Amino acid sequence: MHNTTHTNRLIDETSPYLLQHAHNPVAWHPWGPEALARARRENKPILLSIGYSACHWCHVMAHESFEDEGTARVMNELFVNIKVDREERPDLDRIYQSAHQMLANRAGGWPLTMFLMPDDQTPFFGGTYFPKEARHGMPAFTDLCRRVAGYYREHRAEIEAQNDSVRGNFQRLSVTSPTAGVSVAPHVLTRAREEIAGQFESKHGGFGQAPKFPHPTTIERLLRHWHGSGRKDEQALHMARFTLHAMASGGIYDQLGGGFCRYSVDEYWMIPHFEKMLYDNGQLQALYADAAIATNDAVFRRIAIETGEWVIREMQSPGGGYYSALDADSEGEEGKFYVWMPDEVKSLLTPEEYAVLAPVYGLDRPPNFENHAWNLHVFQSPAMIAQTLGITGEEAAQCLTRARQKLLVARERRVRPGRDDKVLTSWNGLMIKGMARAGRLLDRPDFIASAERAFDFIRAQLWKNDRLLATHKDGRSHLNAYLDDYAFLIDGGLELLQARWRDGDLEFLVELAETLLDHFEDKTSGGFYFTADDHEKLIHRPKPASDDAIPSGNGVAAQVLLRLGHLLGATHFLDAAHNTLVALWRDIERYPSVYNSLLAAVDEYLHPGEIIVIRGTGQPLADWRQAAAAHYAPSRLVMAIPDDAAPLPGVLAERVARGKVTAYCCAGLSCSAPITEASVFYALFGKNGDAPQTR
Repeated sequence: MHNTTHTNRLIDETSPYLLQHAHNPVAWHPWGPEALARARRENKPILLSIGYSACHWCHVMAHESFEDEGTARVMNELFVNIKVDREERPDLDRIYQSAHQMLANRAGGWPLTMFLMPDDQTPFFGGTYFPKEARHGMPAFTDLCRRVAGYYREHRAEIEAQNDSVRGNFQRLSVTSPTAGVSVAPHVLTRAREEIAGQFESKHGGFGQAPKFPHPTTIERLLRHWHGSGRKDEQALHMARFTLHAMASGGIYDQLGGGFCRYSVDEYWMIPHFEKMLYDNGQLQALYADAAIATNDAVFRRIAIETGEWVIREMQSPGGGYYSALDADSEGEEGKFYVWMPDEVKSLLTPEEYAVLAPVYGLDRPPNFENHAWNLHVFQSPAMIAQTLGITGEEAAQCLTRARQKLLVARERRVRPGRDDKVLTSWNGLMIKGMARAGRLLDRPDFIASAERAFDFIRAQLWKNDRLLATHKDGRSHLNAYLDDYAFLIDGGLELLQARWRDGDLEFLVELAETLLDHFEDKTSGGFYFTADDHEKLIHRPKPASDDAIPSGNGVAAQVLLRLGHLLGATHFLDAAHNTLVALWRDIERYPSVYNSLLAAVDEYLHPGEIIVIRGTGQPLADWRQAAAAHYAPSRLVMAIPDDAAPLPGVLAERVARGKVTAYCCAGLSCSAPITEASVFYALFGKNGDAPQTR
């Protein structure tokens, strides 16, 4: 229970994270005109604190400092205090994380603690987590606050000189003018492959050392490169498969309930920070479904299915939208919901079940979580245990399945981690894509239905006055949408249309794409800004190019515009995609492997994938769609459109029904003659599903 002695201005917000701080003694404001005007009027610096609901260290700092009366008095006396949910305001998070990098010469993180000028919100000092009491070389937070406020009063000239430098750095970040004579070329794809190989950690999988993050776009790049090599680059496939297997076996994956945690603190993927984020799981579900089809690996299929089942069970609202996150903590302890003690496990299982489960998940080894508990991590396969126990592999697998189910039922009785139940448009786009792709590739119509419910929720609740909104909670949708909201929703919608055609969906995606061009495109230099042209004026208008935990909005925008442009014969979409690649080419060429989403667009720009439109009815239409869509072909777009569909936009109107199933196969804007014979159509696809022009 929150202490309700105090109530601040966060009480009227929708963000669960902000509401967690609504009864702090700190006089928090949400970011907005009232807080900014007060700072200017009182000439007080702004203390800006940015975090999110599932962030463990955000909770620690809140408990130590923001709930403390003495700390709050210091903060309230010296600053105008603003609290921001990074998930609702990714624009502010991007800007001030970049500023932290400039000021501290190191990456930021969360909670982000920045001190801003009251007149124009330029940051002059910052950090991340600060303890209440001085320790580990960090000052006590109240001492830091007093020193920052004193420096602001007494060293204004030095601050202004530094601010000029910060503004100049932001100005340079904004310049993306295309280099004269730039042409998009394939060498960046090979260089990215080489860079990724240099980052690959061959002993335990992944890229780089601990802490280890999933990096879905990096693994997708490897699979695309393997496919583009004619399936000859076995090393690229190995890096992808080895990493996917390591994560699937690791404690980063919820071995009982499905779904992935944010990252692993160790090199083994064994102990995660236990928050579960929708954006990770949307990307990873799509990736594991792709890998299952590419490699025919049953483990990858199981992971994609279990992740989807977890999302439907725990992360889909009654209205259809997907919730944002599950907290790392429960009952004030990180990971408490997920970890086990052997005696408890023994009490829940038969001796035979325990004899299998314990060595599989390491309960027969020393504790791996904070020296007192066990987080489930696959150490041995059931087949290996079967040999030791003298039973068949099938018996061991069945035993493990029963044991896992019993533990899951028992775990459901525990106090659950908090759930951030806001619905974010961008993250829903990622999850819609994951569900629709897994549903299509793995024959799970319930996943497709789940994706449709989420897509319909976004359209009904977050599409207002011909513009998207970014967030929804408790019946209230608000905040202007960002680049990611538009790009990811179009991407998810295109995947959904491949899974099941519905009249009206394509027209909505076209409307979203037109709005993207109207309000986000840099008409002078190319590419897309993160915020719309009528967004609140901030100290910087980012144009994000690199991937981080989520794909680059520019990369996904370029991909979907290429696909829509080829599907509809809409050259203005193709031009916008081309201009994006040219505008960001200098960055891509400098270090290709951090721009994997843009590289996917480069790949599809240089080697346009097939656009296969099938017209027909009933089971024959479904059979033809399955033949074209059931293989790993990352650049292929397959639309199975019933004969009685509503009138179609663009050149799709020419893909007419002919009284029998008919396929129109194109690569880019070049098309073959219509195909009406099943044998001819099926012959297009070899054993790997590769049509002649596929990449």
